[in-house]
Amino acid sequence: MRVLGINAIFHDPAAALVVDGRVVAAAEEERFSRRKHGKRPVPFAAWEQPVQAARWCLAEAGLTPADVDAVGFSYDPELTRPADEMGLFDPWDHLRTMYAREAPGFLAEALPGLDPAKVRFVPHHVAHAASAGLAAPSRDSAVLVCDGRGERASHLSGHYRDGKLEVHHSQELPHSLGLTYEDLTEHLGFLRSSDEYKVMALASYGKPRHLDLLREKIAVTGDGGFVTEPVDWAELAPPPGDAPWGDAHADLAASVQRRLEEVLLELAGELHERTGERLLTMAGGTALNCVANSVIAREGPFEEVWVQPAAGDAGTALGAALHLARGADEPAWRMSGADLGRGFSDEEIERVLRTARVPYDRPADIADATAEVLADDGIVAWFQGRSEFGPRALGHRSLLAHPGRRANLDRMNDVKGRESFRPVAPMVRLDRAGEIFARGPNPSPYMLFVHDVAPAWQDRIPAVVHVDGTARVQTVDPATEPLVARMLDGFERRTGLPVVVNTSLNTAGRPMVDDVRDALECFGSSPVDLLAIGPFAVRR
Repeated sequence: MRVLGINAIFHDPAAALVVDGRVVAAAEEERFSRRKHGKRPVPFAAWEQPVQAARWCLAEAGLTPADVDAVGFSYDPELTRPADEMGLFDPWDHLRTMYAREAPGFLAEALPGLDPAKVRFVPHHVAHAASAGLAAPSRDSAVLVCDGRGERASHLSGHYRDGKLEVHHSQELPHSLGLTYEDLTEHLGFLRSSDEYKVMALASYGKPRHLDLLREKIAVTGDGGFVTEPVDWAELAPPPGDAPWGDAHADLAASVQRRLEEVLLELAGELHERTGERLLTMAGGTALNCVANSVIAREGPFEEVWVQPAAGDAGTALGAALHLARGADEPAWRMSGADLGRGFSDEEIERVLRTARVPYDRPADIADATAEVLADDGIVAWFQGRSEFGPRALGHRSLLAHPGRRANLDRMNDVKGRESFRPVAPMVRLDRAGEIFARGPNPSPYMLFVHDVAPAWQDRIPAVVHVDGTARVQTVDPATEPLVARMLDGFERRTGLPVVVNTSLNTAGRPMVDDVRDALECFGSSPVDLLAIGPFAVRR
């Protein structure tokens, strides 16, 4: 069975293709359109069909639209209610529902040969749940989904048994942990449904002095759900305006972040009592909050917590496809890596380099050549293999640097045009992670948890140590990422450090680099010393 999954509602349009139960390809539309999160001017800000991503997914499998047996669309317009009835102000809600109902026709027009009758609507949170529960290491798991909103809910808790979902609770709107966090994001001058991770970073600089008030406003209800009452953010901290963020803003961010952690921990506890499972799988935009994930993993009742790397709305394309495939009794699939996007052969890369008339060479070992530049304190744009599905750079589309120089944090943020308070992440071999990073899941291949940096290492790798002494770690298994592991080995031989700075290969406001031309553009416009692209080296 060949199932195409589509997300085209709210934000992060994406496509995924499942063939005979196996995920062949998955990609966000932004990687093709170069519009981050698929944003367009209002009112069409989030209603972009992932046409280029879908065409690529089909081409990757050698299929045409006519070959598709089913299309899973990760939103069911029949489940919606008018926004005002749900206690929401959303002037585009009616248009969004109309758009979703017409999606089969839109897709058939964009993908000639596709039968619109094959499009099936999958409830938004069911698609989120499937993206985790049906991709996890085990067929049985408790599943927790939290985000801003779906059709009429903001949360789902349930239980996967042999790949079948039993829903225990679905939190009705307007109560939403995700929308509360989005409201704060907007109040602090960031872009909602986009910059929530900046609030998480800012929270580390503050103290949760508004926690008592927030415990009154945001509380679990004891039945698997919660309530979120409106908060007057301006009363707690004025909007930043043109002034930089100060202590009041950091304290507010810390308070909301901590209350989010507490509520998620309680929800996880209730879910464990109901299911008795050892494994908790998580998805939804809130599951990209790696600090909250770590609290659940460290303090919660589950033996293991597994978070799908494209946990945001892009991942619902994957989930919708897996849900339909599993419903047709297709074989189970387990995610072994996030590298589900585009890749390029050595010949394709070299053809573009020659066409662009860019000087390049082919070292005996690109991993060792990269390690040498990093050891000399150079910045490397690392473009290898298939691109990652999801917002994290995991050693395929990365910017790399030396972690032993504290100034490299500011240097990397300057290269990317980011706020100075935002951290960069460490990449470390799996077998070395335990001695350097504590109090966090190991392995951690998708950079979705934070770990404490061991005191003996904090001064040795200061560029990747956040203000609170933590780091968002990516562990590298040589069995699945041999090239990255070889680069790390080469760097350690030269420096004694088994860690490299890793952040996404992009600049502010731009999607992650995806193809060869994107890589050349980023290299040409940024103070990067080496572009390691396939086996080739393009030097400054």
